[in-house]
Amino acid sequence: MAYLEQKNPIAETGIQVSPLGLGTVKIGRDKAVKYPDGFQIPEDDQVITLLEQAWESGINLIDTAPAYGRSEQRLGQLLKKVRREWIIATKAGEYFDAVSGESHYDFTPESLIKSIEHSLKTLQRDELDIVLIHSDGNDEHIIRHLGALEVLADLKQRGWIRASGMSTKTVTGGMLALEQSDIAMVMHNLQYQEEQAVIEQAAKLNKGIFIKKALGSGHLAKQAGTDTVQDNFDFIFNEPAVSSVIIGTINPTHLHDNINKAVKALAQ
Repeated sequence: MAYLEQKNPIAETGIQVSPLGLGTVKIGRDKAVKYPDGFQIPEDDQVITLLEQAWESGINLIDTAPAYGRSEQRLGQLLKKVRREWIIATKAGEYFDAVSGESHYDFTPESLIKSIEHSLKTLQRDELDIVLIHSDGNDEHIIRHLGALEVLADLKQRGWIRASGMSTKTVTGGMLALEQSDIAMVMHNLQYQEEQAVIEQAAKLNKGIFIKKALGSGHLAKQAGTDTVQDNFDFIFNEPAVSSVIIGTINPTHLHDNINKAVKALAQ
């Protein structure tokens, strides 16, 4: 079995993450998701098996969010059965209503603090490793006018979180996030490179980069004679600033395949 030996530092936080992170939206939510194929939320034993597989393969990063339905709650319960030194990245700002199947956003300081308090409780942690602002696309307004990253910086000083950042949707937002925090989470793959400048800026500033939708949430076209996953991993991991690529799978076979191809890409 392939093993991800490499761990990448996040700015000056002391946090080191595996090149692949396990995204957990599918363990908590199956409504209003944008995957090409339907799926069933896995049972507890299936999640535990997946977590054990991830850890034994060198993955130490788990990505979650309040917007991922019951993901945080389930992780808080199930990680007690897979006791390892996990690095957990969660988010604040987007909230999911399981009844309506819709998200709403609130980036006021009061809401962000309440969200982080709730995440501490549901994840059953004394501090959160990483908290990212979960942007609705209005990155610059959220940062400049609502002061969301300033709230995270204050909570970092107070010992609530170890690293802060933002899951952005614009180049301006990514640049501002790198100025004011430790991490920018951006979309980047062979079919979308509009946030390349953010990745390059992270390399200059020694800040972290998380990659979301590296495989287009399963939508990247497959062409005969090509390996879409390998081609995208080769492309993404060629960027030295990339700290971790978040892969959202509940399929052990897919996880195994992703790990093998990430190891191959990293070895080049």
